[in-house]
Amino acid sequence: MTVSEMREPTFLILAALADGPKHGYGVIAEVAQLSGDRVRLRPGTLYAALDRLCAGALVRPAGEEVVDGRLRRYYELTDSGATSLATEAARLRSNAEQALRRLRLRPAGGAA
Repeated sequence: MTVSEMREPTFLILAALADGPKHGYGVIAEVAQLSGDRVRLRPGTLYAALDRLCAGALVRPAGEEVVDGRLRRYYELTDSGATSLATEAARLRSNAEQALRRLRLRPAGGAA
């Protein structure tokens, strides 16, 4: 996956895993928190994305445990995933800085 193809949910999933392994529900909760509740992943959407990210070697399984009779699978960021996340974060920062710079150059009153 190239950085130019990264969508916001993918970015947020990688960001959620940046500070350590998490199980699916932990990723869903972290994505909601990181996005200010703007992005709410459903389990089916998350697991399809995790399968795609695993296939792309950006994320990998990091173990399993059974909790209350249910299997809990953990995922972690790979080195390639961390690099992709850092590259995308830098691209987004650069775009935001360009937009803010242009807003400061706008004439008073907002009309050009």
